[in-house]
Amino acid sequence: MKGTIAVGAGDGIGPEIIVEGVKVLKAVEKKYGHEFTLKYFDIGGVSIDKFGTPLTDENVQLCRDSDAFLHGSVGGPKWDYLGSKAYTNTCGLQIRKEFDVYANLRPAKVYPGMEGCSPLKSETVKGMDLVVVRENTGGAYFGLPKKQWVEKGVRWAVDTMLYSEPQIERILRVGFELARLRRKKIASVEKQNVTETGKLWRAMAIEMSKEYPDVQLEHVLADACTAWLLRNPAKFDVLVMANLYGDIISDEAAAISGSLGMGGSAQLAGLPTGNERAWGFYESAHGSAPDIAGQGIANPIATILSVGYMLEYTYGLHQEAEAIDKAVAKAVVQHRTTDIMEEGKTAVNTIEMGDLIAAAI
Repeated sequence: MKGTIAVGAGDGIGPEIIVEGVKVLKAVEKKYGHEFTLKYFDIGGVSIDKFGTPLTDENVQLCRDSDAFLHGSVGGPKWDYLGSKAYTNTCGLQIRKEFDVYANLRPAKVYPGMEGCSPLKSETVKGMDLVVVRENTGGAYFGLPKKQWVEKGVRWAVDTMLYSEPQIERILRVGFELARLRRKKIASVEKQNVTETGKLWRAMAIEMSKEYPDVQLEHVLADACTAWLLRNPAKFDVLVMANLYGDIISDEAAAISGSLGMGGSAQLAGLPTGNERAWGFYESAHGSAPDIAGQGIANPIATILSVGYMLEYTYGLHQEAEAIDKAVAKAVVQHRTTDIMEEGKTAVNTIEMGDLIAAAI
């Protein structure tokens, strides 16, 4: 396999965790005989400093000319403050829109032996292995009107949660298809009790379920979903939901699994099937953590897992993706970064964790 990958390290801990993700990718290359060309570019705050924008047109084209985009983290108080002319997070929204990566897959898994890292009781989280499928290009983040204004001395603001039938259909289909590849259970998450988008969402989930008689469909209100994740997260397999709900619930799931440092993601223009491949935007679900940047204590596992998702969904390299997952599972049995440290475990830094996972591969 030969491929071309665009790499944007970003800000804060972004460059540190990207180095470890690439290290693991190189280990996969060596073991399985693949060859990936990496094209590095500036994104986020570092790009604002150099070019006045978090993502230049030239670098959008670089991503377009690549098979996938591996992204670090962006942002920090230097650039992201109220009234800033250029917010770093707009680069991610731009990539989503321009490449129509409408399906954001955010797995949350408790690896054996890591039950004690969760803020919940170990017996509650044991066996947790779920995927939040978040609609990524519509809803409250992209709907119009979206604006602020002043009327008779009163400030107003509006964000519009707007969804069309085709938008809902395609993200639900990703959820159903993914459930078929896993434990054949899907939770459709919405707020049909108070929103019109929720009513349409539930109606379409019911209609589409007839095409998937082998998949068990459950309807869960978004607020109830947050509660059920705290009570019994292992009961869920695939959860599919709107953009806003997915943003919140995927972070909750990652925290329950032990740390946001364990939360990778894949943003895709659909779920590949058969011999199909998908351009993908792969990144850790956490932020740039500028408060710990440069200290060598960041957990690189979210980025490393994102590399595994890239091999799985863009390149169809199932064995290699599984090798990364197993290498992570092996490493965390005894070795931990600060965010997932427990009594009796061996503390390691960012580089050492990457070395352990690469060595396991």
